[in-house]
Amino acid sequence: MIGLFLAATAMGLLFFAADMIGGAVQNRLADAPEVRAPRERVFSVNVVQARAGTETPVLESFGAVQSRRRLELRAAVGGRVIELAPGFEVGGTVKEGQVLVRLDRADAHATVARAESAVHDAEAEGRDAARALELARDEQTAAEEQAALRTRAFERQSDLADRGVGTATATETAELAASSARQAVLARRQIVTQSEARIEQAVSLVSNAKIALDEAQRRLEETTITAPFDGALSDTSVVEGRLVSANERLAELIDPDNLEVSFRVSTAQYARLIDEHGALIKAQISATLDVAGIDLEAEGQITRAGAAAGEGASGRLIFASLTHAAGFKPGDFVTVHVREPALADVIRLPSSALDAQGRVLVLDAQNRLEAESVEVLRRVGDEVLVRGKIEGRDVVEAQSPLLGAGIAVKPLRSGADPEQADGASMIALTEERRAKLVAFVEANDRMPQEAKARVLAKLAEPEVPAKMIERIESRMGG
Repeated sequence: MIGLFLAATAMGLLFFAADMIGGAVQNRLADAPEVRAPRERVFSVNVVQARAGTETPVLESFGAVQSRRRLELRAAVGGRVIELAPGFEVGGTVKEGQVLVRLDRADAHATVARAESAVHDAEAEGRDAARALELARDEQTAAEEQAALRTRAFERQSDLADRGVGTATATETAELAASSARQAVLARRQIVTQSEARIEQAVSLVSNAKIALDEAQRRLEETTITAPFDGALSDTSVVEGRLVSANERLAELIDPDNLEVSFRVSTAQYARLIDEHGALIKAQISATLDVAGIDLEAEGQITRAGAAAGEGASGRLIFASLTHAAGFKPGDFVTVHVREPALADVIRLPSSALDAQGRVLVLDAQNRLEAESVEVLRRVGDEVLVRGKIEGRDVVEAQSPLLGAGIAVKPLRSGADPEQADGASMIALTEERRAKLVAFVEANDRMPQEAKARVLAKLAEPEVPAKMIERIESRMGG
């Protein structure tokens, strides 16, 4: 009886267990799965506040430094170099009026002496011609007096012949004598004319001789080459004792303190550097030279623009004078920054905040993105100067394919700590969601006890940081 009782009890328990398991399976199959609402993804973006103000655009270009005053030293006459200045070498400094090169002057002195002798001969010829003219004029006067006497004698003889006293032969003789006297006057006048022409020739000879003398003296002076201004020598190509020819290049003299920079800009940039009358404005510039990591900088001002665009070149060539250009040398390649006229009521933004259509993304009151069109005025390096209806609003610093109008974002403002920015967003949890989070934290055996206690204390508060909730739920798998 005991065995039958135990067997019946065991069979009953088995049937009860099978019924419980079947009921549980049916209940499980009958239960509807929990539907979880999809959560909207929120992107963290860096934003900058749009503030309008007056901005000065800076145009960047590259140019070469050159001297505004340079001179090629050439030999005006040929000869042998007999003297060179002590500093006549590449990089040597010279002073204004200093003798740089002296050529052999023997031939020049001989030429000057011959020219002086020719001047003396021409002057002597002039004096001789003046004396001859004076004598010729005296002879002409005497011939005129004699012709007057002969004419009166002919008239007297004609009067006697009319009265029947004189003879025809005497009258003819007196007439022939008067004619001969008049012919003698003409001959003397011709001599006077020749003497006057001789004087004019003498004057011309004196003038030519003096011109030759001046030229010879100039040639003599050109055997000595002096420095017309203070500067430094470059490309010296002569030594003492060398025979140089006329117009041979000896060196180049450069003024190292009178420098300018030439740089090229586009036509559009050039249009921003002219005023309403088409004249180039005297904009301020700065030239920077990078020398082994040390920036040498000089200030300057635009002075002029090139007269032509240049063959095979585009844009415009502009020249600017440099002041206090210590360390700069002609030929240096520098970076030029030109300060354009200031623009009022413009907003400076990063270039990455602008898309191809000239729009920026701004935040609304619910931290959702909106697209706003702006007018681009200038592009300055990695920044743009724009105008638009975005004053005082937060603008996304860098756009990406994931961002667009209507997307919710979490703004990270410039200068703020990302952790603090995320922690500033607090969320009130429901009891069910709070319980799940607490259960997951308590079941996590890998979390240190101190960190676990700190997290549980945060979860017990009415509002919990959003970043903490997001981090825990990402580890929960939802």
